[in-house]
Amino acid sequence: MTGRDIEEDVANPNELLTAPLRSTMLRLAWPVFVEQLLYFLVGLTDTYLAGFISKEATTAVGLAAYVGWLASNIFSLVSSGTVAVVARHWGAGEFESANRSANRALAIGAVVGLAVFALIWLAAPSYAALMKLEGKTAEMVVRFLRIDGAGYLFSCLTVAGAAAMRGTGQMRVPMMILGFVNVLNVVVTTVLSGVGPAEWLAITDRLGITPLGLDGIAYGTLVARAIGGLITLGVLSSGRFGLRLIPSEVSLSGEPARRILRVGLPAGLDGLLRWSGQLGFLMIVARLSDNESERTAIMAAHLIGMQVESVSFLPAGAWGMAAATLVGQSLGAKQPERAQAGGREAAWQCGFLAIALMAVFYFGAQPIYEMMHKDPEVHTVGVSAFQFNALFQVPLVMAIVYTFALQGAGETRLPMFINLLGVFGVRLTLAYVCGIVLHGGLIGAWIGMCCDNTVRAILVALLFRRGRWMSKSL
Repeated sequence: MTGRDIEEDVANPNELLTAPLRSTMLRLAWPVFVEQLLYFLVGLTDTYLAGFISKEATTAVGLAAYVGWLASNIFSLVSSGTVAVVARHWGAGEFESANRSANRALAIGAVVGLAVFALIWLAAPSYAALMKLEGKTAEMVVRFLRIDGAGYLFSCLTVAGAAAMRGTGQMRVPMMILGFVNVLNVVVTTVLSGVGPAEWLAITDRLGITPLGLDGIAYGTLVARAIGGLITLGVLSSGRFGLRLIPSEVSLSGEPARRILRVGLPAGLDGLLRWSGQLGFLMIVARLSDNESERTAIMAAHLIGMQVESVSFLPAGAWGMAAATLVGQSLGAKQPERAQAGGREAAWQCGFLAIALMAVFYFGAQPIYEMMHKDPEVHTVGVSAFQFNALFQVPLVMAIVYTFALQGAGETRLPMFINLLGVFGVRLTLAYVCGIVLHGGLIGAWIGMCCDNTVRAILVALLFRRGRWMSKSL
């Protein structure tokens, strides 16, 4: 497939560089937002169904969500590098080079997916032990993690393919693929688990399926991720959307692979270290009480709060990915001013959404917890802490959007150092002091989390404003 063939697949490859900035940002962001919303509903459904089983099941699903976050952070090695490199080539009109880089990204993604699955399988028992889980709860967590982890053998292909398409400015196709996968996940998980409201249970009864409980939630996610990876390969094989899968180009060799890794490795390392900090934070939460029943309630309240707060990651991720695409293509087209203006526009648009979410979280904390769990002890622990956390949604999304924008330029090293300072220097220190030393409970631990988000937002915004990333070569 030649560069001319690829260019003919795209109606106007330079439209992102000429259309009005505000409407361009919205056009890039909304498909990703819909995709992220559907993905959030999957996690919310899993947590909701687990609440019908037990506190232990909620803990298993919640801890798996943390492992899923680890996988996403490691996959940023592929996605960050791919978006930056493909977008830079696409903005410069180098369509054949962009396609070659996309094929290299699939090869890197497959290797990373295999490594992530092996890591989860081997580390699952140690992970449960670190969380001070024992007996039946530990067994449930380990089994759930290993079944769920097999899905990353396929979702890595979806991540790589979606990142390549976004680098070209094609946001709708990844939205449709991942949207279908997420809806399928909800349906299969509900049917296989056999738990939930009576109306849902009737579906399983009619189909004559033996309810699998917590295992059904894990298997449903595995099936959906596998189908998503296969669909992504099918779409790229068709070559209809600007990129084409070429088996001979799916390789780890050559300069395109090295460029992706040069940009992506710091982002992947950043994600891995940040997750390690989050693991430390989770260990602090697991030690906020010496009473086993109270400790389980605190952990469930924390995991529910983090699951619900992930709503804020939806616009942050959507506008952040949009900013990364626009920044990368603008720099490739030698338009650094448009790149910087695009990052600022993404932050402003997302900031207004964060203010609305702040109000929803604060005033809706009580009904949210009552809906997500049947145990009153979990409500007592979680509501006031969640209201406090609601006040810090704006710095949370600012940190995410500006980090994505910098990654779109290929600047991944300095954001890594900023994130390390925030997580290890601020979050863990304050969480330990306020939560354990001063006996502040869940609110005390979340003080460290909220201060971390605020410090990182300020520093990464200043880094973006300085503008040295505009002259960075890949």
